[in-house]
Amino acid sequence: MSKFLILLGILLILAGVLWSFLGKLGLGRLPGDVLIERDGVQIYIPIATSILVSIVLSLVLSILFWLTNR
Repeated sequence: MSKFLILLGILLILAGVLWSFLGKLGLGRLPGDVLIERDGVQIYIPIATSILVSIVLSLVLSILFWLTNR
């Protein structure tokens, strides 16, 4: 369990470092994301980005679990 937590921490640090680079690639402004602008109020709902991040994290975590339980 400790190895998993250390690896998870390293992955979170890498995700934080890469977040600015991912923004330049278009992550956060995908076609399925909703942006509502009215009278000086801006509401952003990142539906497509959330789905994409969920799929990627699910794949990464399933591979990590598979490697640790092998």
